[in-house]
Amino acid sequence: FLSDEEEPQPVVLREENRRRRRKMKAFTSTFSVAMDQIAIEFVLPTTTKSSRSPDTLLLEVAGNWTVEQVKAQVWLRVVATNLCPEFYQKYSPDHCILLYQKKGNWCEIYDKHQVFQTLDCIRYWKALKKDVGKIHLTCRPQPSEESTQYQRYLNYLIGYDVTDVSNVHDDELEFTRRKLLTPRKIELADRDPKLYSMDPWITSKHLPEYLLTNFHYLFPEDVCEGDYILRVCGREEYIYGNHPVRDFHWVRQCLKNGEEIHLVLESAPNPGQDLVQKEDWAQVDDCTGVAGTHEQLTIDEKDHERVFTISLWDCHRKFRVKVLGIDIPALPRNPELIVYVEASIFHGQQLLAQERTSSKAFTEEVLWNTWLEFNIRIRDLPKGARLSLQVSCGKAQTQISKGTSSYQDNGGSPTKSRLLYYVNLLLVDHRSLLRQGEFILHMWKMPEKTEDNSSVNADKLTSATNPDKASSMAVAILLDKYCYPVALPKSREGKEAGGEGREAEGGERGQREMPNHLRKQFESIVETDPLHPLSQEDKELLWHFREECMRHPRAYPKLLGSVRWGRQEAVLATHRLLERSSVWDRSVLDVGLAMQLLDCHYSDAHVRSMAVRKLETLGDDDVLRYLLQLVQAVKFEPYHDSALARFLLKRALRSKRIGHFLFWFLRSEIAQSMHYQQRYAVLLEAYLRGCGEDMLQDFRRQVEMTEALQKVTREIKAMSAEKYDVSAQVVFQLRQKLENLQTSGLPESFRVPYDPGLRAGALVVKQCKVMASKKRPLWLQFKRADPTTLSSDTIGVIFKDGDDLRQDMLILQILLIMESIWEEESLDLSLLPYGCISTGNKIGMIEIVRDATTIANIQQSVVGSTGAFKDEILNQWLRDKCVSEEKFQQAVERFVFSCGGYCVATYVLGVGDRHNDNIMITESGNLFHIDFGHILGNYKSFLGISKERVPFVLTPDFLYVMGTSGKKSSPHFQKFQDVCVRAYLALRHHTNLLVILFSMMLMTGMPQLTSKEDIEYIREALTVGRPEEEAQRHLLDQIEICRDKGWTVQFNWFLHLVLGIKQGGDKRSA
Repeated sequence: FLSDEEEPQPVVLREENRRRRRKMKAFTSTFSVAMDQIAIEFVLPTTTKSSRSPDTLLLEVAGNWTVEQVKAQVWLRVVATNLCPEFYQKYSPDHCILLYQKKGNWCEIYDKHQVFQTLDCIRYWKALKKDVGKIHLTCRPQPSEESTQYQRYLNYLIGYDVTDVSNVHDDELEFTRRKLLTPRKIELADRDPKLYSMDPWITSKHLPEYLLTNFHYLFPEDVCEGDYILRVCGREEYIYGNHPVRDFHWVRQCLKNGEEIHLVLESAPNPGQDLVQKEDWAQVDDCTGVAGTHEQLTIDEKDHERVFTISLWDCHRKFRVKVLGIDIPALPRNPELIVYVEASIFHGQQLLAQERTSSKAFTEEVLWNTWLEFNIRIRDLPKGARLSLQVSCGKAQTQISKGTSSYQDNGGSPTKSRLLYYVNLLLVDHRSLLRQGEFILHMWKMPEKTEDNSSVNADKLTSATNPDKASSMAVAILLDKYCYPVALPKSREGKEAGGEGREAEGGERGQREMPNHLRKQFESIVETDPLHPLSQEDKELLWHFREECMRHPRAYPKLLGSVRWGRQEAVLATHRLLERSSVWDRSVLDVGLAMQLLDCHYSDAHVRSMAVRKLETLGDDDVLRYLLQLVQAVKFEPYHDSALARFLLKRALRSKRIGHFLFWFLRSEIAQSMHYQQRYAVLLEAYLRGCGEDMLQDFRRQVEMTEALQKVTREIKAMSAEKYDVSAQVVFQLRQKLENLQTSGLPESFRVPYDPGLRAGALVVKQCKVMASKKRPLWLQFKRADPTTLSSDTIGVIFKDGDDLRQDMLILQILLIMESIWEEESLDLSLLPYGCISTGNKIGMIEIVRDATTIANIQQSVVGSTGAFKDEILNQWLRDKCVSEEKFQQAVERFVFSCGGYCVATYVLGVGDRHNDNIMITESGNLFHIDFGHILGNYKSFLGISKERVPFVLTPDFLYVMGTSGKKSSPHFQKFQDVCVRAYLALRHHTNLLVILFSMMLMTGMPQLTSKEDIEYIREALTVGRPEEEAQRHLLDQIEICRDKGWTVQFNWFLHLVLGIKQGGDKRSA
């Protein structure tokens, strides 16, 4: 539908694509519409010899030219006038960039494919009523030596070279780096330097009732500081700003733990230390990457010779892809395999269309050279649609039996096929252009059963390709080529944007009143939890009454899950609904609801932006609470630049504490997840370029520390690999190595990665040791670096190499969220979510909880392995640790509450069945669980409680502390039951939040756990959909099961002690 005889005037893109082209729907134009002409004065990079002022050129630019064409036109004109031939004939237009001024800032017109009339500068000039715009052509700046060095420094901190574009098939990486400059500049311009330098940690939660009694005699209610600065002794936490003292996080912690509050008065830190390096780049045009409206791009009623970009919505043919073949350097071992490629188009988790090739014998190179035509029109492809290519293999059958696979073809039919490799390609790129031409995509290998496959579910969504080109499977495909870019319009103009009459009629129908008999059905659909599958009938009902749905934010996930994203009319209607509705923005913030719209089921940018808009209202303490999950949710974004990425960037640049954790969460993913390395690296770079010199120095010290410790750990492992016990010789070697490190330039002090308020100083080498578990973790003790500290305690850290701590982090984070739910209900269950952070590829740090030991140690210390059967041992140990009867009673009370909290939390998360060395207790009676990653590795056997399994740990020795045994009761045991029920019911009030966090956790970090049963587990554990009395009964039944089977747990523990199966035995026993 495009003419080959172009006017000589514009430079036509993709010249080489002319050779082969599809004929599209024939079209005849009745008349030609004059294009918008825009008058621009171009200031050129050359100067006139006489006046020394820059050369200029006035040009009428056609509004539908692309930026690249405009540049070429300027060049042609200048060359034609023989102006400065030594410059213009030597260089190409690509040698220059286009800049304009807006409100005192220089902006670059960055995207060469953008249609000129969609640029932000055009809108800006129109608003200023300028008849002629001014654009400067300047030579493309080359980075200075200083900025190259700075980039190297940032790459070191990131752990990845963000300038490396050897493994990309477009410029999305560079594009995003440039675009994220804008939100960074805006945030830095608004940042309060004094507030940022101190970053006071405020909690937005109301003070729980049980703390109110502790308060009045400590502080008058209305105390607020004046000109001086108060800091917590020994910690980098400031009591600053116009907030009641009781709202500071540290003050709350002290009250909760019954500790005294010690503050020091001092001068404020110098905001000058947070200086940010000057940016080399100009800001990019605000509309970069935005396509025009359909009316601006359509070929309808336009002279074909003046069409330079086509609207995707004018492409009525079905989408197709030509699978050329696959190529692998080394074949799998089994020679009798046949192989085929399955091609699917997904939007989020919704399958829009699917086709597959025939099966062929699996050789090093398999060629198909066949077109696969999908049952979806090109015009219906939504933004974010991904073409998923999967190579599967099966055994060839000599004879095709009746009723086998429906894929019977010349190569035999694989009865049982296995997925070997996968790769995704976004069909509409980051600039809203349809992909065209040939692609050779290096595929990801499915992990073997023996390999770590903890994040395979999220990895399968990545649009990155495998950087290991030498040994990976490659698939070659061809997409249709056109002689122009095909752009997905941002919208339609005019009222009936829905187009077809049927849809418009559907729009009216969508506004009808819902009859009563359907309202009940509607309400029951909305009431179901996030994992409840919708039937086709449910989806039709929701879509039919979409206007009604828009009045109930709780219905949004269900409604948006019912949209047919492979129908352009439905997508447009959805976008219009979302734009028109203000109910969402006015509604009370429900984090679970917003998080739901950020999970893997929703790929639409409008939907995800709407969810993020709601999260903007979160306080810093809540952002910290959900930060780990939000960082994981970035994996579900189709493109690198997203509302969620910008939200994380803005909040990190506003608060050093959020920035600190964002740094480590991103850095750990970059080190461990090749599938999302680039995306996370771009985001981390954008943060590091704005966090300020002080934070950069802190991060450098922490990175140097972890690198030095990792080297030592690996050397120690190599020395004692074969032996189980740690010899005195190994400990001596460790101490020698640590001494050498101290003298050879370890940082003098560094922020503790899992607790940035704490600064650690020199190692106390005499107290450091190697722990007797398989991975040989280091038990390290550091001095406190802060001179104002009142504590003589050291800072204890376990440094681990060889375990992926991300699983532990996810569970601990959910425990923190549970704790905040309980706090709202005035329940203090004394959970102890100890510090734990992954700092790289299977390395990380774990906090050593002071004055705590494992139950196994207590049982062993008294009577060897038979200690597992002595009910009174634990009780006796607690009594020995308490100096008075009053202290002992307080310890028992704390034991009852913490035991209740962990019973409920571990039951709901399905990690209830533990060993005696995964459970610890402090000398003040605080019980807590450790080592979640370990148990989650064997999670399968814990779901669905089998005969010898128990829902959670409640053994006779625990009951003994509560003053009961057998079936007897006691005041403490009744309190325990009451605490468990209250805690359980409080969690049920937040079912949707917990269900969505749980399913996200399984998606991003748990081994093979997205089968239906696994996700069903949490619904059953929370007794979803059942009345409260039944839920209460259910939990009390679980407690009874534990009492009945407590002896079986003791027996397991006994075996554990006898066999000495140390799964990290004395991990944190101080």
